[in-house]
Amino acid sequence: MPAEEAVVTILHFNDCYNVEPQPQEPVGGATRFCTALKSFSDLDPMILFSGDIFAPSIMSTFTKGEQMIPALNAFGVHCAVFGNHDFDFGVDNLSSFAKQTTFPWLISNVIDNDTNQPLADGQVVFIMERAGKKFGIIGLVEEEWLATLATIDPDDVTYVDFVSEGRKLARQLRDKEEVDYVIALTHMRWPNDCRLAENVDEIDLILGGHDHDYDIKKVNGKYVIKSGTDFREFSKITLTFNHSDIDLNIDKIDVTSEFEEDPDLKKGLEKYNDIVEGKMDTLLGHFIVDLDGRFASIRTKETNLGNFVCDIMLSSTHSDLAVLNSGTLRSDRIHPAGDFTMRDLVTILPMLDPLLVLNATGEQVWKALENGVSQYPKLEGRFPQVAGVSFAFDPAKPPGSRIDPRYVKIGDEFMELDQRYKLVTKSYLAAGKDGYDILKECEILLTEEESPELRTAVQNHFESINVLTGAVHHRSRHRQSLVCVSRRHSVVKMYEDSNLQIHRVPLQRGYSLDAVGKRNQFVTVKQTSLDDIEHEQCKLEPKEEGRISILTEEVREQLDHEREEQMCHIMDEVIEEESSSGSFDKN
Repeated sequence: MPAEEAVVTILHFNDCYNVEPQPQEPVGGATRFCTALKSFSDLDPMILFSGDIFAPSIMSTFTKGEQMIPALNAFGVHCAVFGNHDFDFGVDNLSSFAKQTTFPWLISNVIDNDTNQPLADGQVVFIMERAGKKFGIIGLVEEEWLATLATIDPDDVTYVDFVSEGRKLARQLRDKEEVDYVIALTHMRWPNDCRLAENVDEIDLILGGHDHDYDIKKVNGKYVIKSGTDFREFSKITLTFNHSDIDLNIDKIDVTSEFEEDPDLKKGLEKYNDIVEGKMDTLLGHFIVDLDGRFASIRTKETNLGNFVCDIMLSSTHSDLAVLNSGTLRSDRIHPAGDFTMRDLVTILPMLDPLLVLNATGEQVWKALENGVSQYPKLEGRFPQVAGVSFAFDPAKPPGSRIDPRYVKIGDEFMELDQRYKLVTKSYLAAGKDGYDILKECEILLTEEESPELRTAVQNHFESINVLTGAVHHRSRHRQSLVCVSRRHSVVKMYEDSNLQIHRVPLQRGYSLDAVGKRNQFVTVKQTSLDDIEHEQCKLEPKEEGRISILTEEVREQLDHEREEQMCHIMDEVIEEESSSGSFDKN
């Protein structure tokens, strides 16, 4: 090898969730992955990770991702960037776990407004040397997933565009630190990684995450690499520095069953199987009412358990309405008032259920609800539990025509068939399962990668209550919101009669109270309304609220009266606006 030549090896991976091996090849698994990485130890490689490892998985439900700490340390990782799912259990949890790893975590373009430092105690840049060459590493994330995190209010952080910040940091690394090579560890979708490559010449290599398929692209003369998922594969990247030229070669390494399990890591992970059982009796909260999870109830009518879970779906995704098939709730029992444990939660929600948010028209919402009640009174799992929406149905009519769309309300306003609403549901239903074929036609606004897992969202709800009530110490104020869109009517009603000083404030993070459905106006409420309504949620007293009802003549008359009142209210506002603008014609 010529004296001027230097060869550096990089091992890169991203988006790993399950320490257990999978049934099909490449089987992966953390212990075989560890052996595969170590098989290249004679090359003294740089081992880099592009985010998403602490959640979601069944084990993480109980450990909050703690099992990944010994795995990451055994791998010998040198540097990582935070991914969106690393925040699933909150900023404090992530900061604590990151401190227990043996390497720095980067997040170069997001600042925590409370500390004026990188979010979750991350670093901005990291510099390391190999074979006499100096490498500068930056960690960049996209705004899209940052804005969807259930445990962080976007208003509590300052986001800087990854192109401008990437260019600035790369130039600083070259000019001030005199690095030879700049690597961007990213957790972004392909279009954003490509945009970074197209616009920042100062970055030499982009190692990405967030997308799970193994792929390589060359954009603007530089490589963008995504290295698969779930410990099943990784990239071996060989950089050859020869004078002013740098050659790059990429090999995909599949982690098959031919790799033996690393015995030390295998032993270190064994305890987490015992932890899962030990965590089952962890106290989550204390309900002051019974929760009705009986199939005879949840598969035929609204229940307080269904309302509780669906409200959390709303508050964790900032959606307009939630629709959940009752078959999700599996306990088939009354959960008595009192202590509620992890075992209770797992009994109710035994499966990992990814959520996603759809852009649904009122007509699609109506047809989805029609499917939900189509088999009534059979105890079918498709029967809906809901939040943010209320409706009445007539079981005497044939399936498919049991709901009059005029009587469906989203929040406080009657639904309009051509208006679009943000509907949170399970990916299972979005795929058309349980007869919800209409949802397959909806545009996906937030994928399951960008939304919380259902059981995790419920856990975070209890954690937020503990934080708000002071039951646990919480270093930062970042947490999941407790406020649900379905509560907005009660908030307005609560404060319409108040003579206190009022201000214009949003009810929910990212959303305002709707005075009239389409117009998304602010309603004036007391400044403390958010705190008041969140403290109300802390009581853990979910109720049945008339979200689903049988369409009797009395119900019909009441709904007709409410529709008339809403139309009068709208007309009054139109007249007032036109009058104030001088365009109202009294004739």
